[in-house]
Amino acid sequence: MVEEEENGMNVTEKGIAVYLGEERLRYLQSVTVGIAGVGGLGSNCALHLVRSGFKRFVLADFDRVDASNLNRQAYLPDQIGQLKVVALSKTLLALNPDLDLDLRTVNLSPENMAAVFMGCDVVVEALDEPLFKRALVETFLSTQALVVAASGIGGAGDSDTVVTRRVRENFYLIGDMETECSMEHPPLAPKVAVAAAKQADVVLSHYLNKYAREGGE
Repeated sequence: MVEEEENGMNVTEKGIAVYLGEERLRYLQSVTVGIAGVGGLGSNCALHLVRSGFKRFVLADFDRVDASNLNRQAYLPDQIGQLKVVALSKTLLALNPDLDLDLRTVNLSPENMAAVFMGCDVVVEALDEPLFKRALVETFLSTQALVVAASGIGGAGDSDTVVTRRVRENFYLIGDMETECSMEHPPLAPKVAVAAAKQADVVLSHYLNKYAREGGE
């Protein structure tokens, strides 16, 4: 208990600091990550980012957990019926109880995206509708925010085709760019998880590199 009080870190954070060091961890904890949609991509990406040391999140989604979500999303059967942002917050806080979570139960649209994620350093696009996916990217592309989107994550097999493309300095796109989710190519856990992990990896590597450029050790 004395050690926890001295360095201000809980047990999860101390475990992460073993690999990152305290200074790099503190740097990551200063970053605010917005996640647009907490379904298959967003819920899994959020878990990866918490395990990577990020602490401040804006989670936005209007939906509730359904049985059809359990095949790929970070939810459990006893969470069916709960608001996704609330259910996910409980999971994330169980991992790190000192997270700073801003839960937004909102149906994202081109009209409200800028306001919902105002002040975020990163915006992870994890939406279903192509129109809204494009609108989110266009909303933040001209800002200083890092934008990480996904396109083409349906079906099974050929997971090596899920790749990371740097489109612009602040815009990355993850996926195979072809296989949209459908009844023919349903959203399944392995490929969705690969894409979510790659989204989290872009965010993590971006800020570790930025820390190094700014003179961190």
